[in-house]
Amino acid sequence: MANSDQNIVKPTAESLAQAAQREGKRGLPPVHLWNPPFCGDLDMRIARDGTWFYLGTPIGRAPLVRLFSTILRRDGDDYFLVTPVEKVGITVDDAPFVAVDFEVTGAGASQTLTFETNVGDTAVAGPDNPIRVMRDPKTGEPSPYVLVRANLEALIDRKSFYRLVDIGAHNDIDGKTWFGLWSQGQFFPIIPSEELDI
Repeated sequence: MANSDQNIVKPTAESLAQAAQREGKRGLPPVHLWNPPFCGDLDMRIARDGTWFYLGTPIGRAPLVRLFSTILRRDGDDYFLVTPVEKVGITVDDAPFVAVDFEVTGAGASQTLTFETNVGDTAVAGPDNPIRVMRDPKTGEPSPYVLVRANLEALIDRKSFYRLVDIGAHNDIDGKTWFGLWSQGQFFPIIPSEELDI
């Protein structure tokens, strides 16, 4: 009996880009609604600094990276490029996006933080787009993230994080004082105030 997998043509970066272009004409494609067959892994990787690689070579065309980013989906801990007819696995070193800048309006608990990513997405931090900070257990180095969309986060770059720290505030949570950030009426703790080096 013939193996049905022999009839599956493995997608290429070019075929995925063409599909993304077709599906993205009216904004972000509804990748969360698609359930195509898994077609294997593609030699594509997103580095921690947000650089996309294909076959070990950086993808230098920003519009192409943007196209791929619109069909990116995270299922559990795995990342995929998804079209209505195919789904391929890719490697993501940390977060798929990098928050490269932000705007702040208001102040204190009325403050709103709007982030911009390396692929042109914007995310308003708040209940639907939380900020979280992971700390390296050995060095204590913080890695801050903001949720951009549908389980996909952006690593907040160093220069933006330093600016965020400058507008941070102290707030009590469950009897403990934290240093963190306000956005859309929600407080996002970064570090216990007692651990701050002052």
